[in-house]
Amino acid sequence: MDGQLGFSDGNSLVPHLLELFLELGSPGSLTDESDTKNKTPLKVNSVKAGGMMSLAIDNLGGLWMWGNVPENSPNKGEFSLVSSFTPIPVWDFHGHTVVKVACGNEHVVALVSHGETYKGGDLVCYSWGNNVHGQLGLGDTENRLRPEVVKTFNHESLWEVFEVACGAFHTALLTHRKRPSDTLESMCWTFGQGDNGQLGHGTAKGLSLPEPVKDLPEHIFLVSVDCGLFHTSVVSLAGEVWSWGMEKGLGLCPDASFTGTDPGDAPSPLLYGSKFRDPVQVACGAAHTVLVADDGYKLWSWGRGRSGVLGNGKTVDCFAPSTVLWPPLTEDFKELESGTTSKEKKIENKDPEEEMKLLHSKLSTMERYASILHGSIFGKPFEEQDIPISLQNSGFFDIAKEWENMLESADRGKLVRLEKFYRNMLAGVKDKLMKRRIQEIIKECLPPPATGN
Repeated sequence: MDGQLGFSDGNSLVPHLLELFLELGSPGSLTDESDTKNKTPLKVNSVKAGGMMSLAIDNLGGLWMWGNVPENSPNKGEFSLVSSFTPIPVWDFHGHTVVKVACGNEHVVALVSHGETYKGGDLVCYSWGNNVHGQLGLGDTENRLRPEVVKTFNHESLWEVFEVACGAFHTALLTHRKRPSDTLESMCWTFGQGDNGQLGHGTAKGLSLPEPVKDLPEHIFLVSVDCGLFHTSVVSLAGEVWSWGMEKGLGLCPDASFTGTDPGDAPSPLLYGSKFRDPVQVACGAAHTVLVADDGYKLWSWGRGRSGVLGNGKTVDCFAPSTVLWPPLTEDFKELESGTTSKEKKIENKDPEEEMKLLHSKLSTMERYASILHGSIFGKPFEEQDIPISLQNSGFFDIAKEWENMLESADRGKLVRLEKFYRNMLAGVKDKLMKRRIQEIIKECLPPPATGN
């Protein structure tokens, strides 16, 4: 409707190829005919999407925008948003390399090399767009049509920004010191709208200049940050997750108590009780959060659960991290559990080719199921080298012997994980047995129901 899909044919229910990227070179390669004739094929390295706009960085460090983008207004250069139905280049960064970018409802923040190429340690933070809440971090609330350097993170700053995220009207950044340090540490900075505590500074006040979130512990290294509409989440290298901002429906602070007129938001970072091993990334939707951990083998989610957005098989809100059901069991496996499949019903003449397809489908499903079980126990996908030697050589499986061999070769981490897995499994079995015994006792003690005459 406003061009955020990158084409002018209205809404689309299926993926649509942005053909413009096949026809053009990078903004840095469209300066003369010789460059155009010998241009490097355009390749998108990363993409971002905000409330009503989309962004892409190409392989030459050029930035492209489409959707509701900032443009000069006919009224004496006033700020306005104009719908662009195809990607347009941001020429302001010609001669530099755009490394990362993020966007909110109507503002953009980009990390750009100080020189022509990115050499590490020389990123400069730029921002532009709507600035009504100070979300550009420029010290005022004036809108900007063109990118402007955020002075706190200019070339001379002691801190370099390495991650950036935007909420609807606020911004969050992760930085580390440019000079080498004995300790590996980073800081989270926020600015913009603070009505729901999404800045994490202990108040509901907004900020027009970046300030560090002081309630986060010192000497930690944060690896990922993201923003929902009105909340913010970060995760550390050690697997600790903090969230702050709007509470209702997000599960940010279900146990917190508030007084006065406070609506129940979390104005300061709240730490989740357990650590998540080998965290990779945290991502926020409008009112929910998803965490990738275990080096990508596991997903957790929490927050508003409408439309099944949490991926845990339910549509209710979740106030604490719950495991995402991934990878899911296929419909084929559900049918196998019942002893028949729709594919088997269709094969009446037992065509060899069809039977081969059916067997392949069953094998693929069983391999996936084995991988899920193996991943739950050992924390990594099932691979061919995980098949017991005896089963590989003879087709005979001595479970007692293979179990002994596995324990003998396991390292301490693997043994600890096995102990935790089976302790939890045993606890679940004991709990179920106890509940059934209680039900039996109650049934024995209750008088039999009266029968009618």
